[in-house]
Amino acid sequence: MKLLSRGAAVGAALIILAAVWAAWPAAGVPILSYHKVGDTEEAYSVAPADFERQMAYLADKGYTAITMADLFGRLTAGKPLPARPVVITFDDGYADNYYTALPIMAKYGMRATVFVVTDFLGERPYLTWDEVKALRAAGTEIGSHSLAHRALPELPADERLRDVAASKEGLEWRLDAPVRFFAYPFGRYDAASEEALQAVGYRAAVSTRLGLNNPGDDLYALKRINIPRSRWGLLEFRLRLLRANVYEKLGL
Repeated sequence: MKLLSRGAAVGAALIILAAVWAAWPAAGVPILSYHKVGDTEEAYSVAPADFERQMAYLADKGYTAITMADLFGRLTAGKPLPARPVVITFDDGYADNYYTALPIMAKYGMRATVFVVTDFLGERPYLTWDEVKALRAAGTEIGSHSLAHRALPELPADERLRDVAASKEGLEWRLDAPVRFFAYPFGRYDAASEEALQAVGYRAAVSTRLGLNNPGDDLYALKRINIPRSRWGLLEFRLRLLRANVYEKLGL
């Protein structure tokens, strides 16, 4: 019995140590990846109530939402950031990013980067150009999610270059502001995709690789934490943050 008790105690201690190790913050900045915020049952549509709980959790834990430009300054020039920075991103450019997500984020002092597919703008359920401008006026950073949401590695070289250039130029012309950041459609990219982005002037791009972001990382393959529709409430959100923390510590 004594041997069994001692073994159980050692096992419990190891479990506690593993939990502490996993929860202890790793170096790096998390980038959250959202799509829709709405009541539909789609996998990438986060319920407004869940989204609000997530924003409240971040605010309560002392996170400060920063832009991709802020993160870029940190990764390339060592510029200081708040104690617990987080980048909140949305892909595709859905209208609910403006009408639903923005008011919730504003309530908790959060801000976002919205990556839009320029050919989709003006057709519901996507944003209109006026709504994109209103988002930007409210402090939202606007990036490109390509011209027509096609996987870049599948495009011929000239078509790939035209796609990433045209989306950038269209956004810059409409917004009268530089567009420096890109999100890969379907999260798919390769060396040729990165080269195309660099050639037309993007400074960084986000992928769907899991983890946190640190100086020295590939600027054209920054990591994100996918946030789909919740099945287990706030616990699932917290576990996704924890998983990214563990991935970063393990170098995965």
